[in-house]
Amino acid sequence: MLAALAGAGAMAAAPARAQLPDWIRQPVAPPAPPVDYLAVARQQLERQGNRIGQTDRVGIVDFGLPSSRPRFALVDLVAGTIDLYPVTHGRGSDPQHDGWLKSFSNRVGSLASSRGAYRTSDYYWGANGSSMRLAGLEPDNSNADIRAIVVHGAWYADPALIATQGKLGRSEGCFVFGEALLPQILYKLGPGRLLFADKLSVSPPPAPFELPPVADNIIRTGANGTLPKTAD
Repeated sequence: MLAALAGAGAMAAAPARAQLPDWIRQPVAPPAPPVDYLAVARQQLERQGNRIGQTDRVGIVDFGLPSSRPRFALVDLVAGTIDLYPVTHGRGSDPQHDGWLKSFSNRVGSLASSRGAYRTSDYYWGANGSSMRLAGLEPDNSNADIRAIVVHGAWYADPALIATQGKLGRSEGCFVFGEALLPQILYKLGPGRLLFADKLSVSPPPAPFELPPVADNIIRTGANGTLPKTAD
């Protein structure tokens, strides 16, 4: 008897849940299409022209993705292949340290990542071990040399950190890879090639949640009848 009543109640509740008012049934934004890194590589090489001597491979950093995702695309234009690796962003671009880049900066002392096209330069041994210098080719990254923005390795870029803390650590604006991955990055990218960084995987903004029509007449008051302080 109780089971029958429970079943009847469930059937009666189902239509009520299905028949939601229009103002509750908000549209769902479609997912953004995946980025065609091969096409981006070709476009950026064309933009830079003869400033890039080696055009067989291009490095693309997609800062539209969080640091928990492999967002450095090493594009081989001869073979038509793409290898993906995790890479850091600058602490000045992510003050909350939630793994998402919020902004770019070319300012000295910003500790942020800079967007735009770079030309990879010579290898050297520095404070972070094997490294590769970069030349900023655009106004948005023209201070790369002054800021010592380079490619290097560090423990805080180890992909194993993603499993334990959900993100990589942050750099001071450099493109930092896990120490085990760095040798193949330096070898495959090499001097004289293009490294391009920008927010490429940008999801469409969520649709605003619309209040019901009668909400225009709602006045928020506190227990004593006064309007409470709000955060908006």
